[in-house]
Amino acid sequence: MKAEEIRSMSAEQLNDKLKELKGELFNLRFQHAINQLENPHRIADVKHDIARVMTVLREKNV
Repeated sequence: MKAEEIRSMSAEQLNDKLKELKGELFNLRFQHAINQLENPHRIADVKHDIARVMTVLREKNV
């Protein structure tokens, strides 16, 4: 996701997106553990998206 997309979301949408990304990260880690993950770089991408969402959430709360 791009920062522009994230900044245009409301706080409620950001919280929903954060839950979704954390669930996806859990599933990716599980797939990686049992050697069924096709694209291991996706884990890093999801972590970066989580960090972006959390950053924007903190900015909106201040």
